[in-house]
Formats: sequence, C-alpha cells, structure tokens
Amino acid sequence: MTDMAELKKRKEPLNLAIVHVDPDAFIANFMGWLEITAFITAQRAGLAQIPADGKTPTLSAEELQSAGVQKVGNDAIFAFCMTAALKGDQAAVDKVEAALIESMGAEFPGASALWHFRSKIDNPETLEDFTGQAGKKLLAADLPPPPLRSKENWSTGLRFFEKARNSNFIHEIMYPLAKWTRERWTETLEKGVAFLQHIEDNVPVLREALGDTRNDQAFTANMLLKMAPAVDMELNEEYEGFLRSLARRN
Repeated sequence: MTDMAELKKRKEPLNLAIVHVDPDAFIANFMGWLEITAFITAQRAGLAQIPADGKTPTLSAEELQSAGVQKVGNDAIFAFCMTAALKGDQAAVDKVEAALIESMGAEFPGASALWHFRSKIDNPETLEDFTGQAGKKLLAADLPPPPLRSKENWSTGLRFFEKARNSNFIHEIMYPLAKWTRERWTETLEKGVAFLQHIEDNVPVLREALGDTRNDQAFTANMLLKMAPAVDMELNEEYEGFLRSLARRN
C-alpha cells in the first residue's frame, strides 16, 4: 500500500543503516525512500493517485533530478556521512558513493551533500559547509594537536548538533553524536584538562555533565552549554537559553 505506513516501513531500515553506518543496508533502501517520499509529496499536491496495484511508482531519470527528490537524497546522504564521520568510517562513505554513481550516475540524489565532505572549502559559509568540513576531518582522522583538540571537538559537536536538528534523521544522528561527544569529553577529562580554561572551575562541571549516562539530545545540548567556557567559546544569551531548554528533561 502506498501510504504513510509504507513510508514508515521504508524509513526504518534506512534509519538503522544510518545509526549503524551500514553501507550495504543504506544502498539497498535508499531508492525505496526516494520513491515513497516523492510519491506522497506528489499525492499531497494533488498530482498523483494511488496506483491500482497499490505499488509505489518507480522514479524516472528525469524525476531523480527534480528538486524535491534531490532534497530528500541530500538529507539522507548527509545523515549517513555524519554518522560515518563520527565513527571515522571512510570506507562506508566510499562504498555508498560508488554504488550510487554506478546505479544513477554522478548526479545522483544526494551527490551535492556528499560534496561538502569531499571538497576543500576554504571559506565555509553555510551550516552544510561547516558540518561537511568537520566531517571530512573526522573521516580522515585529521586530529588537531592536544591544546586545540577540545575546542575543535566542541565546535564539531555544535555543527553536527545543529545540522542533525534540521534532518529527517535527527534521532538517528543524535545517538551516535551523543556517544561521540561522551567519548571525546571523557578523553579530555582523562588526558586533556591541562588545556582547558579555568581548570579549577570547569573540571568539576565536566565530571558532573559526564555523570548523565543517557546518550541523547539532552546530554549533547548540556555538554555544549556547560563546556563552552572551558574552551573559551561564547554563546549569546538566546542560544544559551535554547541549549538549556533542550538539555532539560521532563
């Protein structure tokens, strides 16, 4: 049946592929996600009716290049690249790219999202630029020296956090991001406190923040909020309030 139940059915395996950075599962389920989202969008616009056989229509080469399909593809590819970057799994990204080029050509839906992780952007301007360039460094295991590492981890976490919140795969990105955030700040606590600002004030705050054992959006928001002073980063009052609201659990 071509409906919201079918949407959920097709999204679930893609969700898992993103969370677990499984390139084979992502490749296998990517086209199905493009098809169902394109059809439901057209149906809501009054441009499509449920086929007599109940099967979701396939997409033509022309339809694959439409703005709507490209947008959905970019979102899914960006999400996969983000979780792959958090695991440092360059091979997974390479495999997805090669398979999609083979099946759909170089301009496959999502190719422009991948570009942000592949290209060298000297003057990043958009959130996608900043996130992709941070992801590119993670995929290449390009670590800054210890004095700069915590600050770069914080900045990377912020970019990934903001981008995740704009994705259809927010929960699938947030869990790996929270795990990565915990690992990086645990490493700082064990090996890098000497490079933090105002150590006597911020180390107890770091310990307390890491005491939250749940790997979710609230944990990541709290780490960004509490560790900004430790890496000499200023947040305006509005953004502090925003993070504080996300860090609060009901």
